[in-house]
Amino acid sequence: MANMAGQVLGFFLGVLGFVGTVVSTVLPHWRSTAYVGSNIITATSYMKGLWMECVWHSTGIYQCEVYRSMLALPRDLQAARALMVLSCITSVLAAVVCVLGMKCTHFAHHSIIKTPLALSGGICFICAGILCLVTVVWTTNDVIMEFYDPFLPSGFKYEIGLCVYIGYAASCLSLVAGLVICWSSGGRSRSRRPEFHTQRSQPVSPPPAFNNIYPPAPPYNPPEALKDNRAPSMTSLSSNGYRLNNYV
Repeated sequence: MANMAGQVLGFFLGVLGFVGTVVSTVLPHWRSTAYVGSNIITATSYMKGLWMECVWHSTGIYQCEVYRSMLALPRDLQAARALMVLSCITSVLAAVVCVLGMKCTHFAHHSIIKTPLALSGGICFICAGILCLVTVVWTTNDVIMEFYDPFLPSGFKYEIGLCVYIGYAASCLSLVAGLVICWSSGGRSRSRRPEFHTQRSQPVSPPPAFNNIYPPAPPYNPPEALKDNRAPSMTSLSSNGYRLNNYV
């Protein structure tokens, strides 16, 4: 029961991590305008994401423009796109495999592939978390390096956006979900192993011995008269007290 509860908890944590990864991938709040220097009071605010660039005006107007050419984008942005998409796909695969391998589902209920499926789902969640974590760490490093670059004017500096923090939370949830699922599935397989061993190692009782049912027959002793079947000789007759000369 504890293993099943751990699997369900890990699955819901992985689903939350997947939702956070999707939100972080779609929204454009990866980089936002830094209010430093002459930009302390400004009428517009710029935000950049993986797929679009948005401008927010003080009048309440919100305008976004999707990147038209993928090849014209910087290589770090292209790599971030690819890693986040792979993270989302891996999370979906992990959720499907976990549903098939969890103890509370009826798929392959009495089969030995239950535990490997659950372990595979946990490993996929861990991979999805690592992909998302690498992307947000890479983006954080780029933003910090550009912010402290003295050659860039203050009007072109950005700070870390909200989607980066959401990506950190989503990657942590996915990693914790994968670890919990792997721990629960591994504990279940170890607890079942001795039961399977004892069932196979039960000794088979031998059939009852034949001598215990029927007692052995007594040894055969032939009568004295049949011990020697030869004709009596003269010496044997004389030994009995009779002689042939007395009757001839």
